[in-house]
Amino acid sequence: MSFIRYAIAFVALCFVLPASADKEANKDSQAVEGTATVSPSRLPLQELRAFAEIFERIRASYVEEVDDKTLLENAIHGMLNGLDPHSSYLNANDFEDLRTNTSGKFGGLGIEVGVQDGLIKVVSPIDDTPAQKAGVQAGDLIIKLDDVPVKGLGLNQAIERMRGEPGTDIILTILREGENQPLEITLTRAEIKITSIKHKRIEDDYGYIRITQFQENTGADLIDAINKLGLESDTPLKGYILDLRNNPGGVLDAAVAVSDVFLEQGTIVYTQGRVENADITYDATVDTQVPVAPVVVLINGGSASASEIVAGALQDHKRALVIGTTSFGKGSVQTVLPLDSEHALKLTTARYYTPKGRSIQAQGIEPDIIVQQGEFTAQKENRFYKEVDLQGHLENDKEDEQQKVQAKKDDSLQRDYQLSQALTILKGLSFAQSQSKDSESDTRDPS
Repeated sequence: MSFIRYAIAFVALCFVLPASADKEANKDSQAVEGTATVSPSRLPLQELRAFAEIFERIRASYVEEVDDKTLLENAIHGMLNGLDPHSSYLNANDFEDLRTNTSGKFGGLGIEVGVQDGLIKVVSPIDDTPAQKAGVQAGDLIIKLDDVPVKGLGLNQAIERMRGEPGTDIILTILREGENQPLEITLTRAEIKITSIKHKRIEDDYGYIRITQFQENTGADLIDAINKLGLESDTPLKGYILDLRNNPGGVLDAAVAVSDVFLEQGTIVYTQGRVENADITYDATVDTQVPVAPVVVLINGGSASASEIVAGALQDHKRALVIGTTSFGKGSVQTVLPLDSEHALKLTTARYYTPKGRSIQAQGIEPDIIVQQGEFTAQKENRFYKEVDLQGHLENDKEDEQQKVQAKKDDSLQRDYQLSQALTILKGLSFAQSQSKDSESDTRDPS
């Protein structure tokens, strides 16, 4: 094959992009309409000549015969992997996996991963999955999959190896901060069905809502959860804890819908990129389910992308108090550009910004109050002589009712220090709000 033929093939790969985007397969992305064009410029002939020569030498001299299709696909993978950790070429399996992931059901380990220094980094294990149950943690670096080193593997190839038939095992060798030696963790693959929203009442007066991942229906599911919380007791809720810890992100539109549940007006997020129609602003609507009740948002280092959009929007509008630890810091938008019915390009096309213009990229969301996760051990209290020790003391006529209240206390508050602190802070916000309302009522003109 001549140099000219190679050059034409390479130019076609580099400079021709499709005119439409697939909304259904968009993860952490926005829909981009119209044609993504590249400004005319002189072709880098010297680099094209080098590419063609290397291509021909590999075909002729590599220890094993490699077909042209494989070489060209490898060239595409390398071209995209050199841009950033989130841009990639999607073959038929990858493209189908991406469509499936956004619907909330797929096979594998239940782990959101990225790339760091050629290794696979755990962004977050997903709740109730093999990875989370086996103790995989956000920040772990995977160095081997079974006996295969991940150094040199592309992200998509590593993900493909981690996926497989439910019931089959895989050994992850990981590096973890604080550990002197690599850890080997055996996981059994399973069909991953992600429940986007989990909810419950805490101490009967406060709503707890956990979002595990942002999927297509997360906004509607959140509204449904809020309605159910309101029906679970005659007591109105005094506030909400929105738990976004270890939430790796998901669909951008879902993050906007979740933010809109708590905001009545103003910008939620905006994006900026090189392509003109990549500049989009998303605003809140007046149709707001929780316009008044105080909100505390929980985040940590596993809270990424869409989670950071929600936390940043509520923080900028002073609609919620954000507590926990600094989030992951993924502030870029990926757009899925179909090449045909089976192949696509997932390309970083924009950065997104909070309502006040903050870029989250490589910075993350800083909590209003930093609360590290840990175990709380109460100091042993000296034994005081109390009323109950006095002979002939009066009995508590409300003892049965108070014991029932004590029994309702959630055990998770004992195990989860950050959640316990979030509830304490939410109680303070609720109390301050009620005092403010009482003050307004007292100063109102009775006439």
